[in-house]
Order: sequence, then C-alpha cells, then structure tokens
Amino acid sequence: MTTPRIVLFGATGFTGRLTAEALLARGARPLLAGRDPARLSALAASLPIELPTAVADVSRPDSVRRIVESGDVLISTVGPFTRWGEPAIQAVTEAGAIYLDSTGEPSFIKRVFQRYGPPAAARGATLITAFGYDYVPGNLAAALALRKAGTEATRVDIGYFVRGNLARRASAGTRASALGMILEPMYGYRDGRILREHGRTRLFTVGGRKRHGISLGASEHFALPRAYPRLREVNVYLGWLGGLTRAAGVFARATPVIASFPGARRVTEAMADRVIRSGPRTSSSADPAVSSQTIAETYSSDGRLLTTVQLNGGDPYDFTARILAWAATTALIDGVGGTGALGPVDAFGLNALSEGCAGAGLHIATS
Repeated sequence: MTTPRIVLFGATGFTGRLTAEALLARGARPLLAGRDPARLSALAASLPIELPTAVADVSRPDSVRRIVESGDVLISTVGPFTRWGEPAIQAVTEAGAIYLDSTGEPSFIKRVFQRYGPPAAARGATLITAFGYDYVPGNLAAALALRKAGTEATRVDIGYFVRGNLARRASAGTRASALGMILEPMYGYRDGRILREHGRTRLFTVGGRKRHGISLGASEHFALPRAYPRLREVNVYLGWLGGLTRAAGVFARATPVIASFPGARRVTEAMADRVIRSGPRTSSSADPAVSSQTIAETYSSDGRLLTTVQLNGGDPYDFTARILAWAATTALIDGVGGTGALGPVDAFGLNALSEGCAGAGLHIATS
C-alpha cells in the first residue's frame, strides 16, 4: 500500500500551473502529470520545491490509469473535457479514488452526473466536477440563500457576472472549451427534472446595476435538487456578454439547426485545436482589474422573491486554482461526503465549503 497523494493531471497547462502553485502554498506536494515530458521537467524546475512528475496522455488511457491509486485525489485540468476528460474519470473510477476538475462545459458536467456517477459509486469512487469558478460560487450562493429562505423556496435563480476584460484574461484552454460548447445542447431544471433549453435570458440587479444573463447548463441543476429536494426549478445564467446577451440568446435558439448541418462539429473542433496550439496569452498572476460577482435568488411557489445572496470575488482563474487546492487537500485529509457524482455542498458540507471559498477570495453579502 502506498500513501494517498494528490495527482495534478494537466499540470503544464495554464490552469494546471496556477493550481500547482496553489497546492504548494497549502503545503501539498502533488505528483505533476501531463503528456509532454519536456514541459513537465520545465514546470518542475520552475517551482520552489522539487516535485515528482509522471507522463500521462489521454490518447493512451493506460498511462492515465497508472498515475492514480485507491485513496488518491486526482485533479484534472485537461480540457476541452468533452473531448479529453473521460480517461481521467475512468482511471479514478477503476482505482476507487477521488476526482476533481476545472471544467465549465455543460455537456461534460451532465455526463459526469448521469453516465459516470453510478459506476463510480459502485466502485467506491467520488467524482466532483466543475469545481472552480465554474460552478462553485453559484452552488454556494444558492445553498446559503436556500438555508435562509427555509421551506418556502421551490425555485432558485443563479447569475454569474464579471467586471473587467475577462476575454483578454481567458486561457487557450478556456477559449477552446467555449468554442466546443457553441453547438452543445443546454439544459435547465424545471418541474423536478432536467429539460433541454436554448437561449433563455433574464435581468438581474447586481450592485445596483441591471445586468442581462443567458441560461446555460451547470452543475447546480444536478447538485442542488439532491441537497434540497423541495426545489422544483433551478436556473443558471451567464452574464459576461453585457449588451450582446440578448443577441446571443437568439443565436443559441438556432444552435440545434446549425448543429444538424454536416461537418458543423468538425469545424468547431478544428477551431478549438487551432486555439489550443496558439498557447496561453495570459499572465500567470491574478489580474486585479478582473473581479467576479455571483448572485442567487430564491422564490416561493407563487413567484415571491424570498432571499438574495451575492458573492464578490477577484480573478476567476485565481479562485479556480485556490479552491481546487483547498478541495484536494481537504479531501485527502478529511475525505468527502459520499461516492458517485457529488456537488460541492454534498462533498464538503455547507460550513466547510463556505470557509474554503472565503479562503479562496469570495466575500459573502446577504440581503
């Protein structure tokens, strides 16, 4: 038997490097894993403490299985996840280990909960997907708002907003994932079940300003109803597009038709590959000019607004790295709240998650 450890798969990417630094700051000594031995060596040499490395490539699933054992915590930052995420899931499931990832891709999140979760539970493995800025803040804000609302709340709406130029901050992996999402079907949670939807928008009041958001699929749709069975409706909105949000909603409603054209998906995959080859164009340090705001509103069955919780944070990439590092070290020491596919609250509990997010830079304001 070996001592359980943290494995960082995708360590040489933009988010991977930030997460490696965040793990070191918490006193962890992860195994750095990736497909390029030269880049792994360069990363290891650049860090203040010597760390072990291992070559693992999603095109050779056996190489991914070799880096994870029972009791380990594997963090995957290998995206786009819809194309390259499965080998890490399979490796963790077979090993009976714990999995965390940084995805924000709706179709992959849905796959984790619906397809991969049951086999993982049968093998004693835990899958915690979308454990970064996508979508931990919304899960936390909603849970806090629901706790305050009590038993009256049957609906929760969540909005994600940013200030500053996030497009300039976006990594190559994020841009490739966004391209891959263009033609993917979105979903919501209504009448107690997951339903397909496209292009719904709504207005939020955030910091005294009216902000538009467009609906998208997220982990909240699966995680929150499990933790709060009284919920009949969960809506998640992205508000990064500003004045273009309503136009994006119109485009989103046309995506089922566009996706049906022969070769449409191959075109978006080719574009994503080109973006990835271009490499990151961002600074490795947090951008103080970029900040995040996440809002959750609960409603009664007759449509009355009950409670509002807003979380204010800094650079989303910095938060993602720090919350992944917190989750991995916490899971390694204290374990998690179950097996199969779990949401953030199920995995760590509301109080511990609140403390972890505060340490990662989120400030909570309730009204």
